[in-house]
Formats: sequence, C-alpha cells, structure tokens
Amino acid sequence: MLKGFYLAVAVGMLAVPFAQASANDPFVGKWKLDVRQSRYPARACPMSMEIEMRPADGGVWYRSDAKYGNGGEIHAQYTARYDGKEVLVSGTRGLLLPVSLKRVSSHIVVATYSRGMQVIATSRRVVSADGKVMIISTKSLDSSGKKASTLGVYRRE
Repeated sequence: MLKGFYLAVAVGMLAVPFAQASANDPFVGKWKLDVRQSRYPARACPMSMEIEMRPADGGVWYRSDAKYGNGGEIHAQYTARYDGKEVLVSGTRGLLLPVSLKRVSSHIVVATYSRGMQVIATSRRVVSADGKVMIISTKSLDSSGKKASTLGVYRRE
C-alpha cells in the first residue's frame, strides 16, 4: 500500500516541473503569419499561414496550414522533442522531410530538415521577450540547388 503511495508521489513530483516547463514554453500557442512584414522569394510567400504548437512530452506538437495565391494549400504536422532526433512530418502530400529540433535557449529553437544525410533546410525560430512575435528565418536549397532564404514574422493570436 505504501509502496504505491510513494510511487504516485514520485511520479507527481516529476510531472510538476514538466507541466511548469510546458506552461512557460514561449512557442506554445497559435501564431499567424504577418505577410506584410515577412520576406519570401518571389511568388513563394503564402497568402496566409497559421501555426499551432502545444506541449508534448519534452517537446512540441506542431501543426501548420498555409494557403497560396494559386489556390494551393499545404498542411504539416509532427510531434518532436528538443533533443535533435529526427521525426517524421506528415503533410498534405504524405510524408515530408523529417525534422529535428534543438532548443538553443528558452526563446530560440533550431529546426533542421534533412533528406538522407544531407541538410536541406534550417529554420531558426525566435520568440520575442514579450512573447507576442515569433520570427522564423529559414535557409534552404531551392529545387535547382541554389541557396534561398525566407523570413516569416508571426504574431501570437
């Protein structure tokens, strides 16, 4: 009887720091792309994009929905820890490039997208000190192998 009680207390004590860390994660929430403040290559900027992140077992559950001027829509979703290990990303067209996340500081996360052993894109996500703005700067290779960069400015909803 006491053994079960001590186990329950120990599990509860471990859960408190996780719950506090999740509640304090500045990335958690809903974000909307500020198209006017963002910088994308010609014809690559979505007309609208929303990102939602929720706490998930030492990391984050991520979902994004984007709509483009040509009528196309792209959806992506994954759950990843901030441990640098790759996870699968599901999307509108099936599986997308795997992603790995590393937390650099409380307000900075780096997402790396790879194909095989080659890094295809790296995104640096930074949440402002007041928690109202998230900037995602991405460096990638376009379809012809040229370097490309984007800067997405998101506002918390």
